[in-house]
Amino acid sequence: MSHLFPTYNRWELELVSGKGTVVKDGEGRTYLDFISGIAVCNLGHSPEVVKEAVKEQLEKVWHVSNLFPITAQEEVGGLLTEHTDLEAVFFCNSGAEANEAAIKLAKKHTGKTKILTFKQSFHGRTFATMSATGQEKVHSGFGPLAPSFDYLPYNDESALEGIKGDEIAAIMVEIIQGEGGVIPGTTAFLKAVEAKCREWGALLIVDEVQTGIGRTGRPFAYQHHDLNPDIVTAAKGLGSGFPVGAMIGKEALTASFSPGTHGSTFGGNPLAMAAAKATLETIFVPSFLQEVEDKGAYFMKELKDKLSAHNVSIRGNGLMIGIGLESEAGGIITDLRENGLLTLPAGPKVIRLLPPLTVSREEIDQAVAKVEEALGKATAVV
Repeated sequence: MSHLFPTYNRWELELVSGKGTVVKDGEGRTYLDFISGIAVCNLGHSPEVVKEAVKEQLEKVWHVSNLFPITAQEEVGGLLTEHTDLEAVFFCNSGAEANEAAIKLAKKHTGKTKILTFKQSFHGRTFATMSATGQEKVHSGFGPLAPSFDYLPYNDESALEGIKGDEIAAIMVEIIQGEGGVIPGTTAFLKAVEAKCREWGALLIVDEVQTGIGRTGRPFAYQHHDLNPDIVTAAKGLGSGFPVGAMIGKEALTASFSPGTHGSTFGGNPLAMAAAKATLETIFVPSFLQEVEDKGAYFMKELKDKLSAHNVSIRGNGLMIGIGLESEAGGIITDLRENGLLTLPAGPKVIRLLPPLTVSREEIDQAVAKVEEALGKATAVV
């Protein structure tokens, strides 16, 4: 009998070690990891630069609480604001917490009560972020949700028309819906969302928990669309596996988060900041980001070329790619895993590929070949 709540459908393999893109299970089998801890291990497994930074911090102090100044918070905050053109950061421990902070800040700053999100969105599993998520399967069984959220169709500018903005505190949007199927937002749609925020005096919250920290070849994915958000949330790739999240916002919002309005015991602790600083100093280098963009374009082209005989759709940006199928993806994901390639679903009919940003082109080629083989086998069975 397990001592754990059964909240996860776990696979029957335990990963016990990893380096770069390659991980090993308890029986000694190796895999190409194109999950990266769900877009967390952006520098691959056990990156030396992060390991050394954390080891150095381990010899100093691990935790002091936010009763005290923590210089590393200012340093990591500076890296985040420098690469977002925003001015202030609140540190927490996860993407859900970052989005929770954004929801609280938007309501407090505007004095309004409603937040618009989108169908098939995913913003977290706390009560507020679950309520913000536009997926019935996430809501099911929890009774009445927080009453603050309305869900609109994604990528549909017309759905924004005719809405009275008097009570709208914010619109929260993903640049690419990750859990919702790896669906990229169009520039026209995202700009229309921004325009409505300005018209209504609402805040534009961009959820970059999965798309941020270099995943698409820019520091943040909204930068592909020339948006000017009021709040950006980040987590997953921020700490190379250390639990850390961040809400980044405009200076005008700082007065609304005065002492006592929000907090986090562990948020921004010295160990997490050491990991985040080393991660950002590596990823937020123009040549590194350009390489991510180039590898993403190469990956997308190879998938489209090699899978052209199969009735699939290839979509995404950078190294966040979805393969849309006509049938259920679960069997193919299992076959890929048995053949040494770890992938994950994004809804029932999408294979999601999230390799480390450090993945090599040779590893991309190996992954494409494995996907081509798995789809071929699935077609043969049909």
